Amino acid sequence: MHYIYLHGFASSPRSTKARDLSDRFAALDMSLSIPDLNQNDFSHLTLSRQIQQVEALFPPAPAPVTLIGSSFGGLTAAWLGERHLQVDRLVLLAPAFSFLAHWLPRLGDQVEQWQTDGYLSVYHYSEAKELPLHYAFVTDAAQYQEESITRSLSTLILHGRHDDVIPLQASLDFARTRPWIKLVELDSSHALTDVSTEIWQAIQSFCAL
Repeated sequence: MHYIYLHGFASSPRSTKARDLSDRFAALDMSLSIPDLNQNDFSHLTLSRQIQQVEALFPPAPAPVTLIGSSFGGLTAAWLGERHLQVDRLVLLAPAFSFLAHWLPRLGDQVEQWQTDGYLSVYHYSEAKELPLHYAFVTDAAQYQEESITRSLSTLILHGRHDDVIPLQASLDFARTRPWIKLVELDSSHALTDVSTEIWQAIQSFCAL
């Protein structure tokens, strides 16, 4: 089994969750691949680019792959699972379903300005500074309609009840019509950093580690 962790939007392989999971896999003498989805070019990040980057990391078929994705990385993992039979298990941590529907209204008038100027300054948590993000991020993401994710695939979703970035309801709505999904609610926020032990126990059980 090949395990890959996909970090969230404006994050990196140095995030708290990425380092925690890497250490826990290492303690079992197991490898967890954690690609840098920024590719040294956060400004031109798109969902399509992330999908293509991770596809290139897959081992030769039919070697099975388990994807663990956080937030926007979770959304990326869901689309990879839809497209590749090699992916036989998903673990999604506060996945960014309906991402644009939740994010764009918060930007208000900035959205129109973003479209006009081409770039929007976004705070990058890993870099600890504002970085420009091209509007192609929006137009690309808008092409992906989650109703099209229909492959019956063993999936575990872990989502915080107090998530104010991607509400728990987004995962509840996604799971409602997909009986192959197990959804676990956690007493946490979007970051999920205060429930790392619960997350690891759920992953160990789900992936039979």
